[in-house]
Amino acid sequence: MLVSATEALKKAKEGKYAIGQFNINNLEWTKAILLTAEECKSPVILGVSEGAAKYMCGFKTVADMVKAMVESLNITVPVILHLDHGSYDGAKAAIGAGFSSVMFDGSHYGIEENIEKTKEIIALAKANGISVEAEVGAIGGEEDGVVGSGEVADPAECKLIADLGVDILAAGIGNIHGKYPANWAGLNFDVLAEIEKATSPMPLVLHGGTGIPTDMIKKAISLGVSKINVNTECQLSFAAAVRKYIEEGKDLEGKGFDPRKLLAPGVEAIKATVKEKMELFGSINKA
Repeated sequence: MLVSATEALKKAKEGKYAIGQFNINNLEWTKAILLTAEECKSPVILGVSEGAAKYMCGFKTVADMVKAMVESLNITVPVILHLDHGSYDGAKAAIGAGFSSVMFDGSHYGIEENIEKTKEIIALAKANGISVEAEVGAIGGEEDGVVGSGEVADPAECKLIADLGVDILAAGIGNIHGKYPANWAGLNFDVLAEIEKATSPMPLVLHGGTGIPTDMIKKAISLGVSKINVNTECQLSFAAAVRKYIEEGKDLEGKGFDPRKLLAPGVEAIKATVKEKMELFGSINKA
């Protein structure tokens, strides 16, 4: 059974750990993350961008696959199926398809329009027992064609959005999606502390978790970050493992070309990356 993020993230905030959101792209990805969460007895958030949902034939296909997999793999830990960076229409569609949590990213609207649209999504989500994540200040880098420059959110705006009744708040603190450039200035912890003060006890989200040094991750968690999104890192480890398998010519040995064999090293690499992150975030044995 899928659960909303509200309870799990409240516990994470109180317990000073973070739950990882790991984005899924296909069956292998989903299976690897669920099995690792079960093995680590960690709650887990499966993130789905609108682009990934489209690739996997729509929100309903994704929701049905995840629910069936949770059942067939006997997953007992809390599993949250979350729309990542959802548009207004996307958030409504994901709620209708059976997602248990949605992010409405209204950060590209003016604050008034962001507030109006966020209110509508909250009302619809609450009626269905679904948690809502909102964003203030665009996260840098590129996410499904949405480009942000690593803005730093205004704590007053964060409070405005938090007070609407969202469950989780993503606030830009200089973090970016994808690989971090060599000249990255790091996370702005002063602003994070102000945002935490203005919005407490709301759980905060750190987008762009790939490539942030471990000491910064730990400090962010100590300052109220309870959800950390990881995507690029799993993609990189998956690609490197599959590349190695092919470069070693293993796809040419026997039935090595069978996709179940060809993708297996990539699946194991995802598992290793996810486990490493769960250890860093402190969510192991918290289910």
